[in-house]
Amino acid sequence: MVESIARVRHIRVTPQKARRVIALIKGKQAEEALAILKFAPQSASEPIFKLVESAMANAQVKADKDGEYLNSQDLFVKNAYVDEGTTLKRFQPRAQGRAFQIKKRTSHITVVLSTPEVAETAVADNKKASN
Repeated sequence: MVESIARVRHIRVTPQKARRVIALIKGKQAEEALAILKFAPQSASEPIFKLVESAMANAQVKADKDGEYLNSQDLFVKNAYVDEGTTLKRFQPRAQGRAFQIKKRTSHITVVLSTPEVAETAVADNKKASN
C-alpha cells in the first residue's frame, strides 16, 4: 500500500564503501535493517541508518496523509542504491615542487521502503503488461 523514498546527496563517503553497507540491508525488513546498521563497523553505516529512519518516517507521514494504517513491522527495503556524486579535487605537495592529486569522492544514496502489498501488485502489473 505504501512506498516511501529517502535520499541523501553529496555525502562524504566513497560510493564503493557505501555499496558494501547497502548490500547488507537490501530486501530486509526495515526494523532488521536498522539493527544491522546499528552494529555494522563501517563508517558509512551511520548515515545509511539515518536514511532508513527517514524513509520510515516518510512512509508514516504518507500513510497518515492517505488515511491508511501503517505498522513499521510491515516495511521492508524494496530497493537501495548508491550513485557517484561530485568529486572534490585537492592537491598535496610532493618532492621537487610536484603536486599529488587527492580525490575526495561523494555519494548520492537512495533507499526505497515498501509494504509487501505494493511489491505484489507491481509484480502482478508487470506480468499483465508482458502478456
